[in-house]
Amino acid sequence: MDHSKAPVLEALQDFRSRGFVPFTPPGHRQGRGVDPRVLDVLGEQVFTADVVALNGLDDRLMSGGVIEEAQQLMADAVHADHAFFSTCGSSLSVKSAMLSVAGPHEKLIVPRHAHKSVVSGLVLSGVRPVWLSPRWDADLHLSHPPGPDEVRALLEAEPDAKGVLLVTPTDYGTCGDIKAIADVCHSFGKPLIVDEAWGAHLPFHADLPPWGMDAGADVVVTSVHKSGAAVEQSSVFHLQGDLVDPAVLKSREDLLGTTSPTSLVYATLDGWRRHMVEQGEYLLTAALALAGATRSAISALPGLQVVDFTGLTHSTDPLKMVIDVSGLHISGYQAADWLRAEQRVTVGLSDHRRIVAQFTHADDQRTADILVESLQALTRADLPTPKPVDLPSPDDLQLETAMLPRDAFFAEVEQVPVDKAAGRVAAEMITPYPPGAPAVLPGEVISEEVLAYLRSGLAAGMELPDPADSELETVRVVARG
Repeated sequence: MDHSKAPVLEALQDFRSRGFVPFTPPGHRQGRGVDPRVLDVLGEQVFTADVVALNGLDDRLMSGGVIEEAQQLMADAVHADHAFFSTCGSSLSVKSAMLSVAGPHEKLIVPRHAHKSVVSGLVLSGVRPVWLSPRWDADLHLSHPPGPDEVRALLEAEPDAKGVLLVTPTDYGTCGDIKAIADVCHSFGKPLIVDEAWGAHLPFHADLPPWGMDAGADVVVTSVHKSGAAVEQSSVFHLQGDLVDPAVLKSREDLLGTTSPTSLVYATLDGWRRHMVEQGEYLLTAALALAGATRSAISALPGLQVVDFTGLTHSTDPLKMVIDVSGLHISGYQAADWLRAEQRVTVGLSDHRRIVAQFTHADDQRTADILVESLQALTRADLPTPKPVDLPSPDDLQLETAMLPRDAFFAEVEQVPVDKAAGRVAAEMITPYPPGAPAVLPGEVISEEVLAYLRSGLAAGMELPDPADSELETVRVVARG
């Protein structure tokens, strides 16, 4: 296919050059109705690029095939049979993928460290999860993707499971062996869904971890806004093979998605694909070299260590820098807050001992130097001793499932004091965010150990956006009959 084309961008340009006068949404009329104070911040071009797809980018019958062609080009670029754009982020894409494989009360094998969007998909669909334990790292207190042996064992134990979901890369950049797991799934005739939200860049450079489509996965979900160059909420889900019907996958997306998709997402996805096909290898080669040099510079700073996952996982995204700050006797929460407040540097993830800085092809020596200089300043900062976090063992994190997530979420509930919540069945998610993997799910029996972890984490700076009581003085549980 001709990857010099960008159908959405070309349609936008055509809309402008032909001087269409719309009497359709959006109501701002290419920015003419927008408060000038808004334009001062956002600029007029944001609004002139905001064009409805139906009778805007294309005609009333969508006969120009603008979006369809852009999706075909994306599929061709990343070696998929089909690609579908999502303007609601990968949170929608992964739900669509799950619902295309399993329906209400059917089983789906799901890793317990999955993102909250996966759990939301279970709640919405009524799918019965079969929990796949990740590889817990007790020393680092984080999880890595499971391996093929664990997947095979569960498929043998649960032959009626409709498929398997895998999360790779993790928020820490560790990756699973997609090919080996896909081979196991296919030997049972089951599809493999890969939540590869952090891996949109992987198809475009040989020195990055294997890309899910190349490794044999059936459905792969990516968040282009995370590691690519598209605006927030830009996601693509990709399909290959015959284990998942593309019409079913599209209909599930239609069930969940918006009928008013934004051209801003479509256009930036389209332009990013063209950029990566034409220059991606060159841009990512430079990014990898910059990340490697920056990693060495950070590792030389006193009290800081860039975590090396070699030997602990199948592969690692080298553009993710997991920086352990415990040598400074501070927490990752403190480090993230101090960097933002004092250095105007933000990081995407922080936990009890680490922060994570992600590089993309958009970074350069200037931004790398700012990161290193800010971390150097952090090593000289006089921060108080952090509050301790009661870290549970991997076994303590494995809670008993008493009800389906959907049944617990929609059950009759009550709000009980936290000191009376242990032993009760949770009716809500309780999720340290980021990374967004719930510590407690609806339907699980709450334990003292996990409550101690969450309460101490909250006191130390952890964010818990999901529970009804964000201070966790009380917990939402299934009412007793």
